[in-house]
Amino acid sequence: MTGFAQARVEREGSNVRINLRSVNHRFLDLHLRMPDGFEVFESRIRQAIRNRLRRGHVDVNIYFEASGAGAIEVNREMVESYMKAVQRLREEFGVKTEPDLVALFRLPGVVAAPGSAGDLATEEQQEKLGAQVETCLEQALNKLEAMRRSEGQSLTNEMQAILEQIAARTAEIETFAERVRPAIARRLAERLEELLKGVQLDPIRLAQEAAMLAERSDVSEELARLRSHVEQFRKLLAGAGEAGKKLDFLLQEMQREANTLLSKTPGVESEGLAITELALEVKSDIEKLREQAQNVE
Repeated sequence: MTGFAQARVEREGSNVRINLRSVNHRFLDLHLRMPDGFEVFESRIRQAIRNRLRRGHVDVNIYFEASGAGAIEVNREMVESYMKAVQRLREEFGVKTEPDLVALFRLPGVVAAPGSAGDLATEEQQEKLGAQVETCLEQALNKLEAMRRSEGQSLTNEMQAILEQIAARTAEIETFAERVRPAIARRLAERLEELLKGVQLDPIRLAQEAAMLAERSDVSEELARLRSHVEQFRKLLAGAGEAGKKLDFLLQEMQREANTLLSKTPGVESEGLAITELALEVKSDIEKLREQAQNVE
């Protein structure tokens, strides 16, 4: 299910912003991007999302912004280590050039924004920021679910319309299938008369052969199962809870019935051609449902 949501929570001069973007996927596929130092929250974030979402490729982008004078912090211990190393090198190689402070700020670990690993040294700091992240994530998930529900209703309406098409075509196939038996007998008689050139045919034997051919071409079971699958599909769409994987399974069964229907369709006169055309339309409708079912959780 596709969707996008954004939430922001500000506490004690710091802002946490979370963007969630989801697209259809057979399973739940999470991709997290977050500031340095937020790794301590990763397992909590993933579990919170798993508790709310079951399917979809979900991109989670977390941003941390600090305001006020404390927005930039200098790691004095790191600076001291760098300066001592510079001083040793100056003495060892006789270099008289003074250290470049601007270049020093570019070195790893010298400048840190609040929320980095260095700012989460205590459990209290971690808990405060962790609670802020969880609150923001919950708000973003609420918005994402609202958008997905809205899209889900539109998707349900579209899939129900396709199901109605399948049901209507199944009924048409059944009507044509009822005409197949006499058509087979007529075609068989014409073919035998052509081959035997006027030799009298035993009507009983002819009826038996026609019945055997009609039996091999009987599609009543396939049509009955197809109608049953359509009805189960409707119930799953109307019900609550996870339905995506069940719909996937039903669609596999529906596709199987449609394939069997095509393989048994007799090539006799207009009836067989009509059944073949309708069965191909059913297969096309099932494929449309398969594409849409990937969005159903």
